[in-house]
Amino acid sequence: MWHLLEPLHAVLYYAPEAVEEAAALGYATDERWPAYFAWRAAPLGPVDAGPVASAFYSFSPAMVRRYVPAAWRTAAPGDVLAARLRAVDRFYRRLLGDAVAGPELAEAAALARRAAEAAETAGRPLAAANAALHWPEEPHLVLWQAATVLREHRGDGHLAALLTAGLDPVEALVSFAAVGAAPVTTFASRGWSEAEWAAARDRLASRGLVTADGDATDAGRALRDDVERRTDDLAAGPWAALGDKAMAELAERVGGTWVAVLGAGLLPRENTLGVGKV
Repeated sequence: MWHLLEPLHAVLYYAPEAVEEAAALGYATDERWPAYFAWRAAPLGPVDAGPVASAFYSFSPAMVRRYVPAAWRTAAPGDVLAARLRAVDRFYRRLLGDAVAGPELAEAAALARRAAEAAETAGRPLAAANAALHWPEEPHLVLWQAATVLREHRGDGHLAALLTAGLDPVEALVSFAAVGAAPVTTFASRGWSEAEWAAARDRLASRGLVTADGDATDAGRALRDDVERRTDDLAAGPWAALGDKAMAELAERVGGTWVAVLGAGLLPRENTLGVGKV
């Protein structure tokens, strides 16, 4: 379900409509990060860099400080939230045409919302912040918001799994690259210096989790497998509440939108989440 719903959410960070809305708010758009931090952190309110770095986890705190709290001097979180919904609305209307008002999408939205509303958000700051937002009326926006709540719910649980495994933010990335989730160059987007990356690799090597060259050992692969299992276990609550039959119906109903989103060609083939690899 994560592989089906994550792309539906992630188009926010790549759609040309989102770039236009970000520019209208006053964000620089020659790189994706000013808008990215605003879009994703806005549900938390006008917070400083510390809470954002904590909630996002894998980004270098130095990188977060470059964009937060500057994001809120450009636009207030409420204005950002309104703009991101406009961006999603415009993108999906362009992508889906008349199907945006079709029964299949409406049924998918209703099922996804049921799952999202069943998500337990205690100890999950990004899931809780998004779950507290007002639900839009249009089915395609309901589907997007539900996908957002569910992906942040899973993401918050993933951080708990990383902490349990004893992996700090940069070690989490080094160990993920080590099992082939994406090339090391892809993870450079998280802002860690070469020295910080090398130091994390050395720490993992001292634990027997990677080789000196950064490849995962058997122990390292086992640890990452355990992290993924724990992540799935912690993400299972909304789907258990929805039930197998309804979950299968959601997978079927959302399939056409999923194919359309992937077919738009906006999402990168290599990504730091391991979509398509893990």
